[in-house]
Amino acid sequence: MGWVDTHCHLFLHPDPAEELLARAEAAGVDWVLCPGIDAATAVEARDLAAAFPDRVRWSAGLHPHEATRWSGEVETIAALAADADAVGECGLDHYRELAPREVQRIAFAEQVALAAELGKPVVVHCRDAFAEVYEVLADAEPGPWVVLHSWTGGRRWTRRFAELGVTFSFSGIVTYPTAGSLREAVDLVDPASALVETDTPYLTPEPRRRDRNEPRNVVAVGEVLADLWGLDVAEVARLTSARAEAVFGRRP
Repeated sequence: MGWVDTHCHLFLHPDPAEELLARAEAAGVDWVLCPGIDAATAVEARDLAAAFPDRVRWSAGLHPHEATRWSGEVETIAALAADADAVGECGLDHYRELAPREVQRIAFAEQVALAAELGKPVVVHCRDAFAEVYEVLADAEPGPWVVLHSWTGGRRWTRRFAELGVTFSFSGIVTYPTAGSLREAVDLVDPASALVETDTPYLTPEPRRRDRNEPRNVVAVGEVLADLWGLDVAEVARLTSARAEAVFGRRP
């Protein structure tokens, strides 16, 4: 079993998706999930999945940076999500705060509820908002269908979210020298409950950090996790890809 990049914005990369996917396949990546960040990009993600049905899955949601647009896009995003593989990327971002916190929270909570209503996973963005994201998710009876995208929490928050039974997704951040607290928390995550991602075109892992990120680099994330867990790299690929298929598997 090869790798799965569970979070890559192919539509934000200047290289053609066909080239990105070809390089990913050569690196051992079987398929990717392309999340929308608003209604327009969700359509782009949908179209990529239609063009590459065996290689791309997609999601529809509104990023917290765009939360002020929720009331105007909710109907379109809900309609798209009904056909998508997941809801999101949605969540809370209290680092940049490009939308008011309460507006972010309303948009996030309603997208979590939409995912539950549709019976689909939800891809969650959490930056400097661990307590608030925890509150929203705890009220929603979460489980493996909640995917914590590009997880960065230390031991305290990793332990608390693990108790909710969620799925943790690790990005290139886990390879950074400054991410010591994250690496110290990795052992609290069951490898069978984890995913790997790139967040293309962002968060390029070491040693290619100066380059624009792309799906093939998800292997570097998996290699660091294998070292931290004391597992063979092939076993990490098998476990994370099995989790990806279980979470994002095609619905009948």
